[in-house]
Amino acid sequence: MKEYVDLHLHSRYSDGVLLPAELVRMAAEKGLKAVAITDHDSVEGIDEALEEGSRLGVEVIPAVELSVAYRSYRDVHLLGYFVDHRDRAFTAMLTEFRKARDERGRAITDRINARLSQENKGSIFYEEVLAIAGGAVGRPHIARVLIAKGFASGIEDAFNRYLEPCNVPKFYLPMTDALAEVKRIGGVTVLAHPPAISDDRSALKSVIRELAAIGLDGLEVFSNMCYDDDMIFLENLARQLGLVMTGGSDYHGFENDVEIGIGRGGLAVAYRWVTELKKLHEGRVGS
Repeated sequence: MKEYVDLHLHSRYSDGVLLPAELVRMAAEKGLKAVAITDHDSVEGIDEALEEGSRLGVEVIPAVELSVAYRSYRDVHLLGYFVDHRDRAFTAMLTEFRKARDERGRAITDRINARLSQENKGSIFYEEVLAIAGGAVGRPHIARVLIAKGFASGIEDAFNRYLEPCNVPKFYLPMTDALAEVKRIGGVTVLAHPPAISDDRSALKSVIRELAAIGLDGLEVFSNMCYDDDMIFLENLARQLGLVMTGGSDYHGFENDVEIGIGRGGLAVAYRWVTELKKLHEGRVGS
């Protein structure tokens, strides 16, 4: 009997809807052996997830998803697995990220309110966004307030009508710094949903080769952003470069067609990839 995992989940501590414990309970109900809560620039939900995982017999991998920049590419996502989420320097860095996210969220809210005023509508309050977020603020939290107040019909409508036109650029950690920091705290670095970087496979292959040369450990081969031929391409590239492979649903809780463990229905990530991550982590911690 194969054992399956989901190594890419988001909770309320970043841009997800559910609490970490709720995600772990859902994973247990679906029979998953292991999960990773990979909140954006936040590790605040890991202890809660670990506690629930211990109670329910689900292995919880301490993880994070960092927003990084590489060359001209912005908002590249780097996953860090088996990180020391209690490391003081690391959590201090994430606190600064959270401050930047908070400032960005307030600025976006102000821009949205200016647009709502032009449309002779009401307004939203940043305190309402914070109440929904519970942790690091993301644009989906603002979208949910817009929906609740009747200014948008759904997440996509909120983004198209308000969040994209009123966007404020994010702060990104340089890729070299992100790779070094995750490794410093014993973590294993994995490039999240690679096709998001570029749909030009020649360009993507070049970027991944460069990242492997400067210390990237793995690729997220199995994801909702990949079709079968994308997965084959990424799997072959990972094998060529000696990179570990991972996968996950990138579940946030507001998508109608994404489920924990199976994504949009065709995802099946085997536990053996967790074993490969552990080998890298243990070698790093023991060195």
